[in-house]
Amino acid sequence: MDELLATPGLEALIVSTGIDTHTDLAIRGMEAGLHVLVEKPLCGTVDEIRQLRAAQRKAGRVVGLGHTDNQTDVYTRIAREFLENGQLGTLACYEENTSNSGGLEIKPGEWRGLRDRNPGGMLIQCGVHALHRLINVFRPVDNLQAMFRYDANPVTQTADIANVLLRHKNGVLGTLNAYHVTGYCHEFRLFGTKENLYIDTRNCRASYQPRLRNLVEERTPVKMPEIGPLDYVSNVVDFFKAIRQGTPASPSLEDGIAAVLPVFATELSEREGRRVSISELTA
Repeated sequence: MDELLATPGLEALIVSTGIDTHTDLAIRGMEAGLHVLVEKPLCGTVDEIRQLRAAQRKAGRVVGLGHTDNQTDVYTRIAREFLENGQLGTLACYEENTSNSGGLEIKPGEWRGLRDRNPGGMLIQCGVHALHRLINVFRPVDNLQAMFRYDANPVTQTADIANVLLRHKNGVLGTLNAYHVTGYCHEFRLFGTKENLYIDTRNCRASYQPRLRNLVEERTPVKMPEIGPLDYVSNVVDFFKAIRQGTPASPSLEDGIAAVLPVFATELSEREGRRVSISELTA
């Protein structure tokens, strides 16, 4: 790292190591005068959030995140379109599932299986992607309640199963379910009084289901927007523009913080068996 930071003419640093080293490396980069792009998830503790905020204020550098840019994310665009044009009617709730079997591949002692270095298990690994989108579509999370299971993979300390009930600041209710020991499933489902919207966020497919009285409704495919080559790397493009043109980084440090805070709240909720407000962590 010392040799890297000493490279002549270096302007920016991309941190794509494990979560347990993100904060240290990002701060070292900022202290060296570099702009920093941090892979998701941003960090692993509330204290690290404070450290990163303080380092950015002191250094005055651009900090970008490895999350998808919600302005170009096709799934965010579809969800917002159906909500804003009234197609769904009144939104009743949403369900998000982000699952894969990667937890079964974790070996004893690996950082991904250690609770203090990888809080929330699958929630911090992939759930932050979902939270980043959910916060953009439904606004910040206000409070939540979580239940975990740890016994599906006995060699890890982290949660194998996480079921989370969330309430957003605008009153929207939803569930985020993250399983680290099952087959691949990444789906986002919105339920409304007029229609339901189902989005497969792995295979880039979507369908809607209009409500019909006393009938079992069929689903109709949604025509997906075209995805351009820069859409996949728009967060990196925005990071570059923020450095060169002074425009806001998108996603930003604060976007990364908003995505990890609910995960930290789930750990507290599970540990104490109660609903937890996000404000408890930021007070």
